[in-house]
Amino acid sequence: MKIAILSRGPELYSTRRLVEAAKERGHDVRVIDALRCYMNINSVSPEVHYKGEILEGFDAIIPRIGASVTFYGTAVLRQFEMMNVFPLNESVAISRSRDKLRSLQLLSRKGVGLPVSGIAHSPDDVDDLLKIVGGAPVVIKLLEGTQGVGVVLAETKSAATSVIQAFHGLKANILVQEFIKEAGGADIRCFVVGGKVIAAMKRQGKEGEFRSNLHQGGSANLIKITASERATAVNAAKIMGLNVCGVDLLRSNHGPVVMEVNSSPGLEGIEGATGKDIAGMIIGFIETNANKKTVNRTKTVGKG
Repeated sequence: MKIAILSRGPELYSTRRLVEAAKERGHDVRVIDALRCYMNINSVSPEVHYKGEILEGFDAIIPRIGASVTFYGTAVLRQFEMMNVFPLNESVAISRSRDKLRSLQLLSRKGVGLPVSGIAHSPDDVDDLLKIVGGAPVVIKLLEGTQGVGVVLAETKSAATSVIQAFHGLKANILVQEFIKEAGGADIRCFVVGGKVIAAMKRQGKEGEFRSNLHQGGSANLIKITASERATAVNAAKIMGLNVCGVDLLRSNHGPVVMEVNSSPGLEGIEGATGKDIAGMIIGFIETNANKKTVNRTKTVGKG
């Protein structure tokens, strides 16, 4: 097969591993920078141009679209979908998962366990907003933040009020959530491929840090998850419409709760912690599914 990887960083671990895995299985693979693509949008023969050439003949495409380029990256992916190229994750599913408010609302509507959450732009009554989530301590997040950036733990009511007012001054949309103290600064990353959890790791924040993100200095190790945690991760991926994703869970006193569903999960941490060939499993999923007839795929582009 001929496989494209939409990535701005060919040197990044995840991109390199996907290239290696594809080549090991005998596929022709090419890394493409989505921001260097430009498109001919027409109803007869849609095209993607790249550095002066027309990109064509691809059987499948793996989107590794950074959060900061979601808008244009998913537009390029939609164009490939219009050209009947099989997407590892569809553009509409990526857009859905990147919108934190929308994803929380979709998950809650389907009964998935979540931390008690409040959403606000310019709250008239901060006290009432804090009451919604059970009072301090609370976690306050920028809706547009990623990898733990823009996330603050406010341990007192006065600290929470100050942070909320500061974000309000920046005209930022914020998410206020209950603090799951019993999680102990750790979360569980479940790696889902094709409706199955193929690997899981526990990410532990460094001492004094409540965020467990590896980008924030956290560590990762292999963990055995419960049947409830497995079912929650699979359900969350299904609701988001993602074939491949990382579902981040916290162990709370009232069961597993979903923190985030990541449509472009990194491979370095999970492969290092589990010793599994995650990249190879992703390519294997593409091999199994890329040639299947996707009914009405082009009719669904842009919906959701």
